[in-house]
Amino acid sequence: MSPRRTIGVLSRESGVNLETIRYYERIGLLPHPLRSTNGYRYYDETMIKRLRFIRRGRELGFSIDEVKTLLQLADNRDQPCREADRLVQAHLVEVEAKIADLMALRDVLTQLTHCQSPTTEHCRLIETLEQRRCCITSD
Repeated sequence: MSPRRTIGVLSRESGVNLETIRYYERIGLLPHPLRSTNGYRYYDETMIKRLRFIRRGRELGFSIDEVKTLLQLADNRDQPCREADRLVQAHLVEVEAKIADLMALRDVLTQLTHCQSPTTEHCRLIETLEQRRCCITSD
């Protein structure tokens, strides 16, 4: 029998915040744990692995619903991998769109740097935020 852990120990060993663990239980990502007669939650090694799986999925940017789907696939190892592949391909499209947006943002911010104005009256950034065009030059 694997040792039982309190929620605090589970949090430390999985790297997941206590409140997040409770939230995951409420929304069904984690099964409700065993409880002692005094009401303490007790978890086993499988819950540490499950939390690490969830945490890594979230770090990779998967939504809660996508993580739920991935957990279902992980829990049923005989399922075809098509659904996981579909999720990762869709997520990759989203990530590539975000990268393109960030690159465009970087280009705009680069254009706003090195302002030659001695005061903020004609600061490129301030003018852009105020949507003024009095001294914006294209470099």
